[in-house]
Amino acid sequence: MDEWVRQAEAWAGQAEHWIRQQPPEQIYVAVAVIAVTILVLVAASCLKSSKPNTIVLSGLSGSGKTVLFYQLRDGSSHQGTVTSMTHNNATFVLHSELERKGKIKPVHVIDVPGHARLKSKLDEVLPQAAGVVFVVDALDFLSSMQASAEYLYDILTKATVVKKRIPVLIFCNKTDKVTAHSKEFIKKQLEKEVNKLRESRNAISSADISDEVQLGLPGEAFNFSQCQNKVIVDEGAGLTGDVSAVEQFIREYVKP
Repeated sequence: MDEWVRQAEAWAGQAEHWIRQQPPEQIYVAVAVIAVTILVLVAASCLKSSKPNTIVLSGLSGSGKTVLFYQLRDGSSHQGTVTSMTHNNATFVLHSELERKGKIKPVHVIDVPGHARLKSKLDEVLPQAAGVVFVVDALDFLSSMQASAEYLYDILTKATVVKKRIPVLIFCNKTDKVTAHSKEFIKKQLEKEVNKLRESRNAISSADISDEVQLGLPGEAFNFSQCQNKVIVDEGAGLTGDVSAVEQFIREYVKP
């Protein structure tokens, strides 16, 4: 131990001797470089830790958002749920990842009620979102198609979503049922409905639209690939636990 202490003292003496031999200007530059390097590392660490980990579940009432929330958190549908009038809000490790080893980043999931009177909650949570899952009832799609398209249009034209390029997963739920529509059919129909909305909204004076970004390309029929943010369409079934598409989406934008 004493030998290590003597060696350390010798190194310290050599370092002090070397520093005394250097011009003051060179020492100042070295100190400045070290200080800037430390600041850059601290800033990078802060930016990394501040990346959003919030996933917003949205969609019409009855589409299966709350069942999806419970499947992600508990791996259970809780025997189905009734339409929620308050938002579910929790931070947790995905149930499918509980057995994984190593560090796993928890996900903050917010289930926004689909009732028309409660949609204003969406505006509050979108700024903190890393991604949005828009849930569509694939079994009862035709009867709710127009309302779903209007809700989706409102999300895709939000200035926050466009500027931050918040990715959106359109999750076609309940596809385990024989009479459910396919994700390809739902995608095509939603694009048609959004295109109609785009044309009608574009005819309205921009003064009447405070927080809306125009979708698509002039003179072309709308499709999701024209959005500035990424829009994905996939399918599954919350009640049976087939939610891998949602889990993959979450892990793409909320890294473990």
